Parts: sequence; structure tokens; C-alpha cells
Amino acid sequence: MSDPYQNNYYHQGRGGDAYGTYGEGGGHDGYGYQVDYPAQEEDAASDVTEGHDEEDQMYEGEYQGIPHPDEQKAAQRAARPLCLAHPSVAMSFGPPTKSRGAASAASELQELSEQYEDIMEDCGHGKFQWTLFMVLGLALMADGVECFVVAFVLPSAEKDLCLSNAEKGMLGLVVFLSMMVGAFLWGGLADKLGRRKCLIVALAINCVFAFLSSFAQGYGFFLFFRLLSGIGIGGTVPIVYTYFSEFLQKDKRGEHLSWLCMFWMMGGIYASFTAWGIIPRYGWGFSMGTEFQFHSWRVFVLVAALPAIASLVGLTFMPESPRFLLENAKHDEAWMILKQVHDTNWRAKGQPEKVFTVTHIKAPKTAEDEFIEIQAATGTPVQRWAVRSLTLCKLVLKNVASLVSAELRYATLFMAIIWFCMAFSYYGLSVWFPDMIKHLQYEEYDSKVKVFHKERVENFHFNFSLENQVHKEGDLFVCPYHAHRFINIELISVKFEDSLFEDCRFEDIRSTDTTFENCTIRSTVFYNTDLWEERFIDCKMENTTFELNKRGCHLDALEENDVLIYLVSFLGSLAVLPGNIISALFMDKIGRVRIIGGSMLISAGCTFLLFLSFTQSAIIALQCLFYGVSVAAWNGIEVVTVELYPSSKRATAFGVLNALCKLAAVLGSSIFASFVGITKAIPILLSFAALVGGGLVALRLPDTREKVLL
Repeated sequence: MSDPYQNNYYHQGRGGDAYGTYGEGGGHDGYGYQVDYPAQEEDAASDVTEGHDEEDQMYEGEYQGIPHPDEQKAAQRAARPLCLAHPSVAMSFGPPTKSRGAASAASELQELSEQYEDIMEDCGHGKFQWTLFMVLGLALMADGVECFVVAFVLPSAEKDLCLSNAEKGMLGLVVFLSMMVGAFLWGGLADKLGRRKCLIVALAINCVFAFLSSFAQGYGFFLFFRLLSGIGIGGTVPIVYTYFSEFLQKDKRGEHLSWLCMFWMMGGIYASFTAWGIIPRYGWGFSMGTEFQFHSWRVFVLVAALPAIASLVGLTFMPESPRFLLENAKHDEAWMILKQVHDTNWRAKGQPEKVFTVTHIKAPKTAEDEFIEIQAATGTPVQRWAVRSLTLCKLVLKNVASLVSAELRYATLFMAIIWFCMAFSYYGLSVWFPDMIKHLQYEEYDSKVKVFHKERVENFHFNFSLENQVHKEGDLFVCPYHAHRFINIELISVKFEDSLFEDCRFEDIRSTDTTFENCTIRSTVFYNTDLWEERFIDCKMENTTFELNKRGCHLDALEENDVLIYLVSFLGSLAVLPGNIISALFMDKIGRVRIIGGSMLISAGCTFLLFLSFTQSAIIALQCLFYGVSVAAWNGIEVVTVELYPSSKRATAFGVLNALCKLAAVLGSSIFASFVGITKAIPILLSFAALVGGGLVALRLPDTREKVLL
């Protein structure tokens, strides 16, 4: 019997309807796929011109007795309530639209969404999704690595590149600022140019400039290359979640998007392990004279780019999102990809005979791409490129502006508050934890300082290093005929105050945090040292010479805090694992809203325990607890962001919110770091207030577990 829903598919589009028909033989509005169909005889009636009888239509699999999919799904669609308003309206975020055209468009979008959900259920979840999971997971892992690269290389790079405190701060800041720009840029472009295409370009930019940054010898070039590298990797998070969600059926979406989040944790573990294994190995490098140095930290920068390279290679074998193609009226390509997904999964399950039975996909036509083609049809190549680029920018900005339209403004406002509050606390404390540990280390180190007061040393040859000492007042080193020498030693955290140096010789000296204040230096030679003028504060020089002083900065043979930095990052990343597993298993059972709200409120409670942290081990333990709880909130936030927005705006919304997240990260890390060593109360209270506020707003979100992706 002819199906009325099927009839609707056949005959829409003839009279200028906004939707075309896929699967109809011939015709301007239809797209036929004829490869697997038996050839028509010459005298056969045309479906378009002779009045096609739908009961006689052949589709792939009919000879095997497989019923038509429309017959199987028609009853299900008829039983479903049809939402005539925008998804955000259905979730009580705003008043329903009164426009008949808007209601009709929303109705048609709902029909497409339900049909696409049916198709993904027919395709099943299997080998294809798991392959894509690994490829996109590597891209997400690359994003996680990017957040750690600068922090790990800074202790070594600051000496190799002679960085001041302001330059170090700018280098740390540019990571989040560039990722903020990248999230906004690539998220908007992914809704217009395609998820796969934009992700490939973004990862390629990251790989190229990460490679160049490892060879940059000056601070300016290194900063510039890391800036462009960050813009590239900034697009991964919004595109990856959008891309993967469009290959998932409803009952798998929450769990598998949460599993995908684990790769960000794996990025932190990978970065910690490789940095720990490479950076302290100072012999892993080479030099070409004094102008080109390639130390071990540069090797780490190259190794850190491997996940992005692996993902880039894998993406070349992955198809575009069929949902994106349908939104852009590319029916043939979408059908082919859906068939590929179906066949790949069922062959892997040992059922190669199962046939992809979908013959009709109702998809909207869009005038935007046609508009670009019309404008770009004439003129010089440069003019055509300019017109295309300008039109594309206008379309992206129009899409961004639509996020605050009447239908979506409440959803966007709520999600913006949640993203900002979570990122402000999370990244602020992520900086505060290691800085507090360093502060406690320095306090302990300073408590062990040795103070020498009014001492007198004559005719002594120093052949051992000096560390953590303060020498105050008096005739400290009186050395006639250079009998007193400092030869081939290290001066680590040594301070000379109001002291006299006479007839001394400093030769082959390496120093760290060593200064001379209000000293008198007479008839003294500094040969092949790194003691420059800035090390001598208000000192009086008499007949003093500097010969063959070391130019530039140097790497210390021993970095006291390196191991602790890597260990803290590793433990923090590893602590995410339990929270990730629990949230993935219960995301569809408990619901996204409860997980987000509950995790943020519990995380707020964890911050109050920081008032009891007086030792390094206590701070590390509380850091692990905070990370383990907060990751569940992150997983829920990312899943809900995917589900709240329609396909035409999903990547754009994710990009805007992720850019806001990076802005909150900059503010949080700057504010929290400024209070290290001053007070713990303000960072703790700020993070508590942000988490409580965000958690309460999250509880107002709708439950999207049973919602099909629009």
C-alpha cells in the first residue's frame, strides 16, 4: 500500500517548497542515485513525465524481501508529537514564534531531524563510529597538549631565549588568547564550509606553526608561531564535538561524547610524560655555533605535535558530516556517506547482507551558497575571491547574531554563564595550585638559607659551588695577587650585600638568582662568566675588568622544580579518569542537568577544603579531588551545548561559548595568580561563588536526553 508520508516526500519541492526531494529519478528538484538500480528500458515511463506509480518503485534490497523503510517508520513518525517551534521554544527558553513561515520551517526541520535519527538507528553504532572516535579523540588530545606545552617549556625556554617576567607572562597569555580566536573563527566557518574541511585546515595550521616554533631562536618569532599554532588548535573543541555528535544516535550520544572527553585528559598525561622524559635530558639537542641552539625543550615541542599530526592523517580517510551536507542540500554526498556508515558497521558485525534501504531523504535547500556563486560568477579571480570571502564573513556573523535571537537568547545566556563560571574557577585554580606549591617550596628553601655576617676570607680558592647563602657586610674576600679565586663553580641563590672584593678572580662561573648589592669591587677580573651589569646593584667598581663574558642566557644543569611540575600535572590529569568514567556511564541515566549542577556544587564544596591546605601534599590531594569532580560538569556542559542548538548553528554556538571559556580562563588565571603568597581567601571565595552560581543556573536547563538533534 502506498504510504501517505512517502507521497509527501515525492511531491514536495515541485511548487517552490523550501525542501527538495532526494531519491526521485530526474527532475530539477530531485536527486537520483542510480548506481544500484536496475537500468530502465527505453520504453519505460519516466517518473517525472509519465505519472509515476509509487507502488511500482524499486529500491535497493527489494529483491531480498526487505520492507521499505518508510513503511516501518511511518507509524513511529505519526505517533511522535511534531514540534512546530524552535527547539529552544520547546524547552521553555522563550515565547513561541507567531510567524506561520517560521512555524512551517521549524516543522520541516523537525521532520528532517526525526528522519535523520531513524537513519542513524538503521546504520547502528559500530566500527565506523569507533574509528571516527579515535581520529577525533587525537584532535582533542592535541588541544589538551597545547594547554601544557608552554608551561612545561617555560623554565628552560626562559633561559634559552632570555625572557623577562613580562615576556614570560605574555607567552602564557597568548596561548589562551589565540585559542579563543581560533574557537570563534573555526566554529563559525565549520557551519558554512564543513566540519571535516575546517578541522583539517585548523590542525594543519597547528602542526606547521608548532614545528616552526621549535626552531625559532628569538622570542618574537617563538611568540608569533605559538600564536598561530594556538589559533589552529583552538578550532578543535567546537568542531570535534559537533562533528562526532552528528554520527551518533540519540541513545548513544551522551555516553560516547563523554568518553570522547577522556582524550583531553590523555593529552595532559601525554604532555607530562613526554616533558618529564625529554626536557631534563639536556644532551638531546645540537647547536650550530652560538647563533643556533636546539635544546631538549625544543624536541619536546616537536613531540607534542604528534597527536595533531596523527589526527590530521586520520581525517583524510573520514567523510564529511552527512547532516551538514543535508543542511546544505548536498543530498547525493550525504546519501553515499550514510550508506558507507551503514555498510561499514554491519560488515564489521558479520552481517554484510544487510542492505541500506534508505531511498528518500528530505533536506532543506539553502540560498546562501547559491548567493555566493551568483556574486562570484564574474570578475577577476581576485575579485571573485574577495566577494566569496566577504559574503562568507557576513554569513558567519549573521549566524553568530542569530544566537541571541528571540528563540535562542535564553539558551545562549544560560550556557554563557555556565561556561564562564566553570572556566573561571577551573583554570584559575589550575594556575593557583602549582603556584601555591612553588610558593611553599620557596618558603621552605628560604627558611634554610645560610647567612654569613661580617666574615673575612683571605687567600682561599673556591672550587665548590655556593647555594642559598647571604653574605652581609665586612671585608669578605681580600685576595692579594689573585690568590683568592672562584674557578668553574655555580652560584645558586647567592646574595652579597655590603661586601668588599679585592684582587679576586671569577672564572668560568654559572649563576642563578645571584646578585651583588652595595658592594665594593676592586682590582678584580671576571673571565668567562654570566655576571653582567644587572647583577651588580649600586656597586662601586674600581679597576675591574670583564673578559669573554657569556652572551645570552644559559640552561641550568639542574632544575630543582622540574620533576614536581610534571608530577603535579600528571596526577591532576590522572585524577580526571574516575570522574570521566562515572559521568560517561550515568550521563544518559541521571541526565545532563543533574550532572552539571551536582558536579559544580560539589566542586564548590571542595574549594572550601583549601583553607585546610598548609602543605604541598595537601594541595596536590585537593587538586586531584577538584579535577576528578569538575570533569563531570565539563562533560555535561559539552553534551548539552551540542544538543541545544540546531545543526546550522551548532559549531558556531560551540565556538562562541568556547571562546568565552578561554576569556574566563585568562581572567581566572591572572586574578588567582596575583594572590599567591598574599592570601588564600580571595581565590577560594571567588571560585566558590562562581561554581555555586553556575551550578544553580545549570539546574534551570532543560533535559535534552530524549531530544533528537535538530
